Amino acid sequence: MSGVAGRYASALFELAQDQGVVDAVESELVRIEALAAESEDLRRLLKSPVYTADEQKAAMGAVLDRVGIGGLTGNFVRLVASKRRLFLLMTMIRDFKALNAQAKGIVPAEVRVAEAPSEALLAEIRTTVRDLAQSEVSLDVKVDPALIGGLVVKVGSRMIDASLRTKLNAIRLSLKEAR
Repeated sequence: MSGVAGRYASALFELAQDQGVVDAVESELVRIEALAAESEDLRRLLKSPVYTADEQKAAMGAVLDRVGIGGLTGNFVRLVASKRRLFLLMTMIRDFKALNAQAKGIVPAEVRVAEAPSEALLAEIRTTVRDLAQSEVSLDVKVDPALIGGLVVKVGSRMIDASLRTKLNAIRLSLKEAR
């Protein structure tokens, strides 16, 4: 974690720890993230440089008031808006969540699958990855039809590729070598 977004996220995390509200702040940040995912207008506000700091602060203040986000999280977002850093807000949220997960000893894991897994399969994947990482894990499951079948798991710097695409490519290479 580096750069401006990382510094803002670290400062917010330290303040939240000092006040004992880390989980509440993360919950509110996740709500803001969900609002941005749902609203094209909010995404435009966050990314567009045409709005002045005052306009961004007023607009974000209205959004926060409407959804009932105040306190440390509300003040933080208003500060970010007043400093014209709203374009980094989603990165700040991601970095904050990573800091909280790290503080709790939760290891992030990315799982790419060819099609959306059932709840039973997802639970089995979570158990297997937890055993592999020897720690609690936070799964980020992404559907990638290009895999054809199977899955690719990335935990830290380790990657396990059990996709059908990779197996087919290996067969293709071995057939080329056999010629």
